[in-house]
This record gives sequence, C-alpha cells and structure tokens, in this order.
Amino acid sequence: MMISPEGYYEEYLKGRTAEQIMTAIRGLKQEIGHLKNTMEHPEYGREPIMHPSEDVRLWCTRMYLERAKQALVEAGGIYTPSKAEMQVAEFEKSIPSICKVVFTIGGFFSGHETHTITLDDKHLHMDVEHSFIPKPSNFFIEADYPLEKDEFLEGIRGLYISEWRRTYDTRRFGYEVLDGTQWELKIFFSDGHKPVVKYGSNSYPYNFNKFLELLGIDPESEEMEDDD
Repeated sequence: MMISPEGYYEEYLKGRTAEQIMTAIRGLKQEIGHLKNTMEHPEYGREPIMHPSEDVRLWCTRMYLERAKQALVEAGGIYTPSKAEMQVAEFEKSIPSICKVVFTIGGFFSGHETHTITLDDKHLHMDVEHSFIPKPSNFFIEADYPLEKDEFLEGIRGLYISEWRRTYDTRRFGYEVLDGTQWELKIFFSDGHKPVVKYGSNSYPYNFNKFLELLGIDPESEEMEDDD
C-alpha cells in the first residue's frame, strides 16, 4: 500500500541526519530509474501487472523524492542538482516558450505520419501529413482537439520529456528487431533553448502512450510492430 509524502517523511526521514537523508534521496533516484527501465522493457505488459503498478509507484516515488529534498534542507543540508537535473530544470523553465512540436511515427510498410503542432501567443495549430498521401490534411487544432494551449503545455510538463533518453532501441535489452516502428520527436523553443530531439526504433519511453494521447493519437491505432 502506498503512503503519502508526509507519511513517507514520518516513517523514513523524520529525525534523520542530512547524511542519512541524502542516502534516502539516492535510493529514491535509483528506484525511479529502475521503474522506468521496467516499463520500457519490450516484455513489459505481456504478463499481468501487479498493483500498485509501476506507473503508480513511479508517481509516488517522485513525490517522496521532492519531500526528501525538502527534509534535507530542513536538516541543515544542501541539495546539489546533478547535470541531468539542471537540464531538466532548464527544459521546465522553457516549456512556456515552446513554439513547435514535430512528431513522426511509422514504418517501412505502413508509411510515416507526421504531426506538426505550431503554437502562437494564444492558439495551437496542427498539420498532419502521411508519407503515402501527397497532400496533408490541415486543421485548426482547437476545433478538433480537446485541449487548449495552456493545457497542452501542462501535459508536456507532466510527461517529463526532458528525462527521456535521447535514443530508444531494443538492443538496450538484448533484443534485435528489424523494420517495425520508428519514431522521432523534435521540440523547438522561442527563448533560445536548444531544440530537444528524441527518437527510437521499436522501443519507447515508459509513458509513450500518454504522449500519444496528448497529441490526440489513439495508442491502439498505432502499429507498434516488433517483427524479427
């Protein structure tokens, strides 16, 4: 059974020294990494998922980590973010300045579909183009899309995209897959932040389906092929 951040503090952090709390912080970070790796494994989901699920545990562990950082300061310690954490913070700061998101997914036989989301001061626009269809279908996203600009950006924030690996490939887990599905994500900013680029071949971030849903794509309609 999961506990609240304050419950975690009372049970594991209260009365501990700064050094002991730092040990707990390192353990929480390792747990977050372990949960992500578990959900990104090609075999994940083929067997019944135990409850609480890895997704719920990850969500809780993130809250525990933030409470532990607060406890560290309360205990007189100083938390020094890692280089990766500083990059995440920079991305989070620049989310309001996202001006374009380009996402392409598909395969050799099914073709590739590209979703281009352009953001201006108030609105979102989307272009959808398929490699097998010469003329793209263009539409104003707010007329067909359930979220407005602020909600879309908040959705991006909740996906922790800045924590995604740059490249996803099944060989990371010892699997060799030919053809199948490839995808690429590019995020551009208007504040000078360097474009963020992520891509993969038959391998996906742990919350990839939530990302597809944010773009208005039904995950079940996408052919996540993993043919040998």
